[in-house]
Amino acid sequence: REDSSRMEYIAGALDGGIREARLVPFSALFNLFPRMVRDLARDRSKVVELEIAGGDAKADKRIIEEMKDPLMHLIRNSIDHGLETPEERERAGKPRAGKIRLSAFRTEANIVVEVADDGRGLDVEAIKKTAVKRKMLSEKELEATPPREIENLVFAHGFSTSAFVTDVSGRGIGLDVVRANVEALKGSVQAESKPGVSCVFRVKLPVTLTTARVLLVEAGGGAYAIPMEYVDAALRVAPGDVFHLEGKPAIAPEHRGAVWVAELSDVLGLPKDGEGARPPAAWRPCVILAVGEDKFGVFVDDLLDEQEVVLKVKSGVLKRVRNVSDATILADGEICSVLNPNDMLRTIRKQSATAGPPVGKKPEERKRSVLLVEDSITTRTQEKRILEGGGYEVVTAVNGVDALEKLSRRSFDAVVSDVIMPEMDGLALTTRIRGDKRNKDLPVILVTTLASDEDKKRGLEAGANAYIPKPSFDQKILLETLERLA
Repeated sequence: REDSSRMEYIAGALDGGIREARLVPFSALFNLFPRMVRDLARDRSKVVELEIAGGDAKADKRIIEEMKDPLMHLIRNSIDHGLETPEERERAGKPRAGKIRLSAFRTEANIVVEVADDGRGLDVEAIKKTAVKRKMLSEKELEATPPREIENLVFAHGFSTSAFVTDVSGRGIGLDVVRANVEALKGSVQAESKPGVSCVFRVKLPVTLTTARVLLVEAGGGAYAIPMEYVDAALRVAPGDVFHLEGKPAIAPEHRGAVWVAELSDVLGLPKDGEGARPPAAWRPCVILAVGEDKFGVFVDDLLDEQEVVLKVKSGVLKRVRNVSDATILADGEICSVLNPNDMLRTIRKQSATAGPPVGKKPEERKRSVLLVEDSITTRTQEKRILEGGGYEVVTAVNGVDALEKLSRRSFDAVVSDVIMPEMDGLALTTRIRGDKRNKDLPVILVTTLASDEDKKRGLEAGANAYIPKPSFDQKILLETLERLA
């Protein structure tokens, strides 16, 4: 017994030492940003002060390494879109210098990293218009959507409220990348804004990626693990306590307000009838989960245990499984899936969305058309191939005069044009398009070798929606920009 006790003590000490050795302070990451902020501020003609706090907070070495790009995107977003110019700040009664605060701190279950600025905040009305335009939500759904949820639409794929797209901003790529990278680290990201005052991007991350404290539950005859950092409460609910809120089942736990609920087996798509199915009971266990500011509940068959488990690396075949983040092996040798509450929240929202008309055979969608204006036959052939590969019908023109003649004969969904061309260049063409009532709202994308800020400004003044310099040309950027604008 003494030997066994001594071995257990040594193993515990080794385990603690190894975990501590994997932890790295955030200062190793934060120290990379002052120079980047200084350079970006100078390029954008802004005055920016960077304040850093909590550099001594520690997290897993991999988390520190993987958080570089998300934080870089958030800081760039604050400088590009959040902070006003010194003149605008003076008119608003603010100090000429904008402030960005980069901080990290440890909670009981998480590491929280925040990027906050004292700029103009998020434009909720612009977000609503973009959401309706991109058919993410209908106007009726927007009326019933809480402001906090609307603000977090900025993390959707390709979302951007910018009226002018360049090679580095306005394409909605940065914040989409932030959410994808953070969720790959089993974390979550939320936006919190006060119009005209401030904007805070809050990232919650686990301290380590090798182990996790989980709540084991049973659903559909199998065991599933829910990370404890997402568990707000576990309670018993009587059938009579469930009511419908906006057409969706909900409960109102004491001191927590109303939260929507769903069966965990339905969220995971488990078979309705199986060996593990249980007869209805007078009371049902329900786990309330919190993802950022959003809360929802899942009914389970039983609450089994709370454990600390070792997370197993998934194979390439199971690299991305909906509603599942990891797997672990329990003490009895059973393989158990570790659930992903971020995915579960999105699944519940999709499942509870208002049902549309019966699904029938959809009419074949019209192929969107693009007018490609380029005098170089080599570049024109290359861009035509890229656009056709993206599913567009492409009509070509050799200069602005040729383009106007083709625009007079038929309509297009977008124009992609070079700037330097004989007879009529791309800027003159864009100005003529904006002066035509029939085509004044036609998206125009300029793809050119002219890459200076002054050139981009001239493109904006001419009325272009996007400006992509050829030195940094990427076919993905072109197609994503077209997808957003056309």
